[in-house]
Order: sequence, then structure tokens, then C-alpha cells
Amino acid sequence: MIETGVKAPDFAAPAVTDGRATELALYRLVESHCAVVLSFAPASFVPTSTAAFAAVRDAGWHDRDDLAVVGLVGDSLYSGFAYVDRFDLPFPVVSDFHGGIAESYDLLAESWEGHSHVPRRATLVLDGDWRVRFAEATTDALDRPAPAPVENATATLRDLGVDVDRPRVNYDGPW
Repeated sequence: MIETGVKAPDFAAPAVTDGRATELALYRLVESHCAVVLSFAPASFVPTSTAAFAAVRDAGWHDRDDLAVVGLVGDSLYSGFAYVDRFDLPFPVVSDFHGGIAESYDLLAESWEGHSHVPRRATLVLDGDWRVRFAEATTDALDRPAPAPVENATATLRDLGVDVDRPRVNYDGPW
């Protein structure tokens, strides 16, 4: 996994944003926000990842000028449309279908549930200087750590001056 303190790799990739297909360019988010949260999942509809995405949604992290949130999943853009729609995800969901972005962050799982080259489940926080300020991953995407990585990211965001509510991850939700 990528180390804290290092410069984050840039990427541009297809994403579902506001109900339409777009190209998400990370540099635009880093340049216009105090912090960027990248939340990786091996696939759409993974219950534990969905619980974390829903917790971020419910905490209102997407509705801020100082913070950008991006979900990255190892599925196609078409799966992303269904996923965003089903769970009303208000932040961009990037298709990392072949794992290139995950690989650049050293978060590529060689295999998971019969799939290869998919992202590991992880949460990262980047600051406005492209530095990785927080990085935490689970051993298996179905692990249910308490607190969840996205919950642990809250302290780092506050250290960066982004005063956010701590998400409450409910692994037993309707996922």
C-alpha cells in the first residue's frame, strides 16, 4: 500500500458523476480542494464497501467546497451507473476496471473472489500538495473493521482544516 507522506499519483478515468459519464481528472480535484478522499472497492455492490460509501454520503462529505470524495471500483462504467443509482451516491464513482489506478497506489489485489486485477478496499486522504496524509486498507474486502478506514480518516481531515462529521459505517444495512 502507498505510504503516507509520498506524492500521490495523478489519474484520469471514466466516472459516473451526477448521473452521467464523465472523465474524472484527479488534478482538478486536488487543485480546487483542501483535501481529497479516495475510497477504493474491488467491485460495485460489495456490501462492506457500500456501507462505507453510504456512511460518507450520509455524513455529507460530498457537499463541501473544501473536500472532494471519489469512489473507485474495479467494475465497468455501466455497473457504476446501476450502483450510483441504487444507493444514491452523490459523489463520482470511477471505473478502475483493469486496476491501473489501484496499481499506481499499490492497492492492486492479485485476486479476490475469483476476480483478478481489482482494487483492494482502502481509504486515502490527499492534501492540496498531493501528499498522501492517510492510507488504510483492509486485508479482505469483506472484513468489517471497527472503526472502518473511512471513519479513521476523519481525524486526518480535521488536521487539514476540513471539519467533517465522522461517518457511521453500518455493515448490517440494506446492502
